[in-house]
Amino acid sequence: MRKTMTLLCLFIGICWASAQTKITGTVISSDDGQPVIGATVVAKGTSVGTVTNVDGNFTISLPSGSKTLVISYVGMATVEAAPQNGMKITLKADTKQIKEVVVTALGIQRDKKTLAYSSQQVSGDEMLKAKDINFMNSLSGKAAGIEIKKSVSGAGGSTRTVLRGSKSWSQLSEPLYVIDGVPMVNHKGDQSGMWGGTDEGDGLSQINPDDIESVSILKGSNAAILYGSQGANGVVIITTKKGKEGTTNVTFSSSTLFESVMSTPNLQYKYGSEGGAKESWSYTPGNYASNYVKDFFQTGANLVNTVSISGGNNKTTAYFSYGNTLASGVIPNNKYVKNNVTFQQSTKLLNDKLTVRSNVMLTSEKANNRNTAGYYLNPLTGLYLFPRDKDFSSYQNNYQVFSKDRNMYLQNWFVADHMQSNPYWLINKQPKTDLTKRVIASVSADYQISKKIKFQTRASYDYAVKSYEQKYYAGGNTVNISENGRWSYKKFDDMMMYTDGIFTYTDKFGDFSVNGVLGASYQKSVLGNGVSVDNGSNSLLYPNEFYFQNLPTNVQVQSTYSGEVIKEGAFANAQIGYKDMIYLDLSGRNDWSSTLVGTGNDSYFYPSFGLTGILSQMVKMPSAVTFAKVRASYAKVANDVPFNKISAANTINSSAGIDKNTVAPFTNAKPEMLTTIEVGTDWRFFGGRLGLDFTYYNIASTNQFISSSNVTAAQQLNGYSSFYYNAGKIVNKGLEIVLTTIPVKSRNLEWKSTFNFSRNVNKIVELVPGYPDRYIDMGASEGYVPRLYQGGSFGDIYGLKFVRNSSGQIILDATTGAPTKTKDPQYLGNLEPKFSLGWSNGFSYKQFALNFLVNAKIGGKCFSQTEAILDGYGVSERTAVARDNGGVAINAIKGTTPVTKIDAKLYYTTVGDRNGVSEAYVYDRTNIRLTQLSLSYDLNVSKLKIPVKAASISLVGNNLFFIYKKAPYDPELTMSTGLGSQSLDNFNVPSTRTYGFNLKVSF
Repeated sequence: MRKTMTLLCLFIGICWASAQTKITGTVISSDDGQPVIGATVVAKGTSVGTVTNVDGNFTISLPSGSKTLVISYVGMATVEAAPQNGMKITLKADTKQIKEVVVTALGIQRDKKTLAYSSQQVSGDEMLKAKDINFMNSLSGKAAGIEIKKSVSGAGGSTRTVLRGSKSWSQLSEPLYVIDGVPMVNHKGDQSGMWGGTDEGDGLSQINPDDIESVSILKGSNAAILYGSQGANGVVIITTKKGKEGTTNVTFSSSTLFESVMSTPNLQYKYGSEGGAKESWSYTPGNYASNYVKDFFQTGANLVNTVSISGGNNKTTAYFSYGNTLASGVIPNNKYVKNNVTFQQSTKLLNDKLTVRSNVMLTSEKANNRNTAGYYLNPLTGLYLFPRDKDFSSYQNNYQVFSKDRNMYLQNWFVADHMQSNPYWLINKQPKTDLTKRVIASVSADYQISKKIKFQTRASYDYAVKSYEQKYYAGGNTVNISENGRWSYKKFDDMMMYTDGIFTYTDKFGDFSVNGVLGASYQKSVLGNGVSVDNGSNSLLYPNEFYFQNLPTNVQVQSTYSGEVIKEGAFANAQIGYKDMIYLDLSGRNDWSSTLVGTGNDSYFYPSFGLTGILSQMVKMPSAVTFAKVRASYAKVANDVPFNKISAANTINSSAGIDKNTVAPFTNAKPEMLTTIEVGTDWRFFGGRLGLDFTYYNIASTNQFISSSNVTAAQQLNGYSSFYYNAGKIVNKGLEIVLTTIPVKSRNLEWKSTFNFSRNVNKIVELVPGYPDRYIDMGASEGYVPRLYQGGSFGDIYGLKFVRNSSGQIILDATTGAPTKTKDPQYLGNLEPKFSLGWSNGFSYKQFALNFLVNAKIGGKCFSQTEAILDGYGVSERTAVARDNGGVAINAIKGTTPVTKIDAKLYYTTVGDRNGVSEAYVYDRTNIRLTQLSLSYDLNVSKLKIPVKAASISLVGNNLFFIYKKAPYDPELTMSTGLGSQSLDNFNVPSTRTYGFNLKVSF
């Protein structure tokens, strides 16, 4: 019996083997005749298949009865062929395969090739390769035409984002942020300024990056017109993760990143002070401690953990996630905690005609002791300026001393100075807490009325409660704090309700296709509704009691209100296609804004036109061209004026009196108007291995909202000292180039590379009609003067310069011998870069992946008040070098006598310090850095025989090092994300790098 079974098995095996037919062949490309590496070869109707090797060759054993091979490759037309030994298959590029669906305005999905405007999309996985707590910072360099600056305030700080240049000098030119098609609130808190303060964050930091599926960037008003005036500066569309049909998936992701200071200013520790002075201008060298600045900063840590559960069936899907973020900064006692809970569900009803979706996002965010910038109450001023001959450790270990007279601890510091305080007193005895609790809830219903018509309605509610509190204990700096302490407190609500109804229509008529949108929206926002109080230098009734009842009677508890705005809109869009090669896009919207009520201009209409031609469908292209298109669009978008500008109200002061409004009513206000022209082209070559996207745009912003103090006699009689008017014109012209390549693609190895280039040229064509010499200052103070003139550009910086003769020699004062400076500010350059570059690369080899991103800002200027103060106090390294060399080398003249060297103290106390010679502290903004780096490994969990679907671990780094930098600080950090203080360093926290690892496991 056993012998019989053995013979039977042998017979079956022989029959099975004889049923297999081994076929060999080669696959090449019609473009260049080169082998196609990694092409798939499958026996039709079976799962038997293989892929071509590096020579394009394949070998496949066909099962019995198989008569057809299917050969396919991404970007090429699939070929079916009868199997023959030594067969040769030629694959051609397939234009139809190039279909990239992107999310556009109102959450509508469109084929990217049909769009008449530029749009870029970044996946959530791409942003998470090297996490940042504020997801917008992860977009820097990954899209052309987007300028992102990160606040120096640390974890949870705000960002400044501008698409295609600044377009207004009265409002932030920031884009609208949208979650799943619905606008969200991104209300910024207060910002740091010249004399101190702290960035209080924005709404973006409250989003959990792990919940983001993708981000679409609609750069121009052509793309964003359906969102109305709030989308005039572009739109950033956030699409969140949702449940999918199939088995339940549980994913856990964990990120552990360490943060360290990249570099501090170049300081000297060789020369100390004289006669108890606060400046270090001794000429006698000493051996002084040099580690206390470095030791002040600590290694921070960012811990981000998220667990998500998703799944569903063909009727209902759901997604749930919980995220926790813990961070400690490089400044001691700076901590950040965030908790996110997200729940989404989608249910199909009425035979799948009705789909109901809901989404709830809950956030609790708490920041302790956010970093400060500016002169006052900043630990870095006292740290950097401390006289070198004194013992810093004695003040560090004993930052407070007990006063028997006051029966309390007071600050221990060597001098009572308006700028300096003991750094350890500031971080321990001036605690501040920022707290936000937020809910974003939305619901939508889609009803498929027919195969061609669908109706969608959505509603959302975005509500946040925010509080900011800082306690200044008695004994602090008397310039800013009363002898009994100071209490700064505010609490307010932000709220926005949004609802819309949209009909969509899709149909084909022979060679024509139509996609139509018709809808209306209603939006109401109430921002900053709350109370605030700050007693400043007015003494509290009792020391260190931080309550309302302890406020002095002359301090007013104020009601805060940033405004209520209602916007209503009706809109329509139609995209008409012909033979899948020509698309005409028409849009129009009418808005009604409450901020313009009383002017007669509260209703305003604006249109948009776009035309797209798919050249590769129209004419026969060379074999190397896979896809080619050209596009052009024109759009007008109106932008309403800010809240409470038409007719401002009087106010009540702390003495129970009335402060009369001094701004004349603006009853003839018109909305600001942005006119955009955009042309571009998109080409793909070699089956999609090479892609080029080119865009040129011209954006003209007119009817600017301007304030003037040149009041008329009639206005003066009514008690008005200023008024608003519409005028001015700002033009932004620019180029954007996106180059995508796949230089290497084989069975095991792939290299993808993307290059983003953008250049924007800003011009103030008109400022004040008829007065070309008038100007507007954008936050000027102490040598830093960003000023706008007609004929100039946004970002022009002015300041005092050296007085020179016709030969270029600096003219010295005839009496003191000090360098002389101009009486009035002079032009010093422009803060904006000439162009920006982003180069991202991704390598994958089997289970390994390496990704890195290089960012570059080329050209532009930046300004450092930190360096000026360090020079004035004699604590910079250059002041020590000058003393070592017997003075500062200079090309100057005193009277008629040439001077080649000048005393170090005389030079730097004149040129540096406050209000010195600004020209000496303007630097080239050019910098190139390794922005992101990640090395990941996908574990082969199937071999581990554990209940895990997938697992990966990554080593990651952000902002690791500068490849090239000329400025003495990081010019891409900003002390303020508002309109002023751009590219300004005023004792900012130094730039930091982060490094660590990510872990992701799916069950």
